[in-house]
Amino acid sequence: MELRVLRYFVEAAREESMTGAARKLHVTQPTLSKQIKELEEELGQKLFVRGNYNIRLTPEGEILYKRALDILEMVDLTATEFASMNAFNGGDIYIGCAESDGMSLLAKAAKHLRTEYENLHFHLYSGNAETVCERLDKGLLDFAVVVQNIDLFKYAYLDLPVTDTWGLIMRKDSPMVSKTGVAIEELTELPLIVSRQGATNEMPEWLQKKL
Repeated sequence: MELRVLRYFVEAAREESMTGAARKLHVTQPTLSKQIKELEEELGQKLFVRGNYNIRLTPEGEILYKRALDILEMVDLTATEFASMNAFNGGDIYIGCAESDGMSLLAKAAKHLRTEYENLHFHLYSGNAETVCERLDKGLLDFAVVVQNIDLFKYAYLDLPVTDTWGLIMRKDSPMVSKTGVAIEELTELPLIVSRQGATNEMPEWLQKKL
């Protein structure tokens, strides 16, 4: 499986057209179709459903498309990394981020670095701990900011000097608006709306047990 053919496949999937993909790739349509057909034969799976005016991915094609994006991103990152080894004057930094106040510290650090290296570019990938750590493990991220409890055994890490605070949003006429503080016990009887991700991953364990 050649990287060139994977790029052909990804472009065809994005364009949903062999003709459109061939035009963007600067190859002839018969050449592109032949390469895709040979890829299907190599994998033993049909990757596209061909229509009169467009093409669409099969379930097997969807799987390869996701894998191909990761593979090509890894290749491009590696090439960029080696190209910048001789003389560093900038580059790309890929950061996984959670919805945390800790991102404000990263933003300040990024601004400071940009004053010294104007060709430095930051790419943010937002997600929960599971998706962020998966990309970190694959080498698609340089580092990540997470708020959930994760197994830190295989990571080098540091604690950021910030605290994320949970809060309540309620109607203005709610009896709780007049309170200066709310005890956990007062929340157990309320019909709270909490995201599944927040309730299972981000919420502190002691708070999950109370609710």
